[in-house]
Amino acid sequence: MQILIGLIGVFYYLVVISLACYGFHNLFTTILYLRMKTSKKHGGRTRPVKNWPPVTIQLPIFNEKYTVERLLHAVTCLDYPANCLQIQVLDDSTDDTLDLVSQLVKEYKAQGINIELIHRVNRQGYKAGALDHGLQTAMGEFIGIFDADFVPKSDWLRRTVPLFQNQQLGCVQTRWGHTNQQYNSLTRAEAMGIDGHFIIEQTVRSKNGFFLNFNGTAGLWRRACIEDAGGWQWDTLTEDLDLSYRAQMRGWKFDYLPDVVVPAELPPQVEAFKKQQFRWAKGSFQVVRKILPSVLQSGLSWRVRLMALLHLTGYFVHPLMLSLLLLTLPVGLLFPEAFNIYPISIVAGLGPPLLYVTATATQKTSFLKRMKCFPLLVIVGFGLSLSTSIAVIEGLFSKGGAFIRTPKLNLENNKPRNKIDRAYVEPLSSLVWVEIALGVYALITGIVLASYSGWSILFWMILYMLGFFYIAGLNLIQHGPQTGD
Repeated sequence: MQILIGLIGVFYYLVVISLACYGFHNLFTTILYLRMKTSKKHGGRTRPVKNWPPVTIQLPIFNEKYTVERLLHAVTCLDYPANCLQIQVLDDSTDDTLDLVSQLVKEYKAQGINIELIHRVNRQGYKAGALDHGLQTAMGEFIGIFDADFVPKSDWLRRTVPLFQNQQLGCVQTRWGHTNQQYNSLTRAEAMGIDGHFIIEQTVRSKNGFFLNFNGTAGLWRRACIEDAGGWQWDTLTEDLDLSYRAQMRGWKFDYLPDVVVPAELPPQVEAFKKQQFRWAKGSFQVVRKILPSVLQSGLSWRVRLMALLHLTGYFVHPLMLSLLLLTLPVGLLFPEAFNIYPISIVAGLGPPLLYVTATATQKTSFLKRMKCFPLLVIVGFGLSLSTSIAVIEGLFSKGGAFIRTPKLNLENNKPRNKIDRAYVEPLSSLVWVEIALGVYALITGIVLASYSGWSILFWMILYMLGFFYIAGLNLIQHGPQTGD
C-alpha cells in the first residue's frame, strides 16, 4: 500500500512540475514580448517592388456553401497585376457547394479574371492532398492560401510579397482576425485565445529566431520552399505545422506580420470547436512523433530546440490538467503533504493570464470589456481537457486520419442564422456525459478535501466543474430544439 501511495505522490509531483514548465514558458514568452522594442509596423523593411512576381492563390474548400461566395469576392478583389495572379479554387465538395462554385467561377472568368475550378472526386490527403494537387498546375512563384471563411483585404499581396526579396524567406504568416467575435460567449473566449497566440506567441517566435508555424491559412509561401522541404504530406492532420518545421529544418526563414489582419469566422458551436481542437491536438502530436526527434538532435541552439519542444507539445497541457484533476482526491486523502508543491504552480500559473492580459492590452476595445472574457477562457480550457487529452494520445500512436473540417456558416456578430443545413452541424458526442461526470467528480473532490486540505482546493475544483459543465451544458443546449447560448 505504501508503494502505491508513493507512486501516486511521485506522479502528482511530475504532473505539477510539468504544468509549471508550460506556465513558465508562457511567462517567459510574455516577458520577451514586453521587452521587444521593435516597431509594430513593418514599413521600411523592404525595397519597393519593380516587377511583381507571379502568384497563385489556392482556396481549399469542402462543403462550404455559406462562405465560398464571400471568399471568392474578396480574393478576386486583391490589388495585384492581373497578368501575375492566378486563382485556384480547390473544391472537393460533395454537396451543392460545387454547383455554386462552378457558377461563380464562370462569372468571374467572364470578367477576365484568371480563376479556375479544380474538383477532385477522390479526397486523398484531404486538404494537404488538394493543395498538392493544385500545385501541379500552379503558375505562381509564390503560393497564397486561404480557407473558406477568411476575408483578405485588397492590399494583402501588396503587403506580403515585397518581403520575399529576402531570398532566404520561405513563408510569411499574417494574423487572424475575427468576423463574429461577439456572436456568443464561446466565440468571445475563442477570440481571446487566438489573439494570445497571434499577438504574443507568433510575434515573439518571429522576432527571436525561434521556429514558428504557418497556421494553415492567410499565409504566403515561396513555392521553391514547399518543394525543397518535401511538399505537402498527409501523414499528419496538421500538414501546415509539419511542412513549417520541415522547411525551417532545411534552413528556410519564416516571417510574421502582426499588423496584416485577415478576418475569419470563429466556430460558434461547441461540438465544432471541440472537433477543431481535437484535430489540431492530434495533428500536433503526430508532428511531435515525426519531427521532434530530429529537431532535438539537430545542431540548432539549445534555446531554439527548447522553444520548439514547448511549442510542438503545447497541447500536452490538457492531459496534465486532466491528470491533476483525477489525482487530487487520492493525493489529498493518502498523501496530502504533496500539496506543498502548490506554490511553484501558483507562480507558474501567472504565465497564461499575463500573456492574455498583454494581448488584450494591444486591442482597441476597452481593456475591462475584453478582460471579462478571461474567466470564460480559463473555464473553456478546463472543459476541453478530456477531449483534447484523447486527441493527444491518438496523435502519439497513429498516423493521418480523417480530416474533419470545421463547418463555417458566414455568421456575424449578434446575427443568428435561422436556417442551417443539418450537415453543417456536428452531431452530439457521447463524451458529453463523461464531461458531466468529471464535473461532478471535481465538485465532490473540492467538498471532500476543502475542510482539512485548505479551502483553496475548492476554488480549483470549482473551475474544473464549471469548465466541464459549461462545455457539456452549452453543447446540449445547442443540440436541443432551439440552438442558442
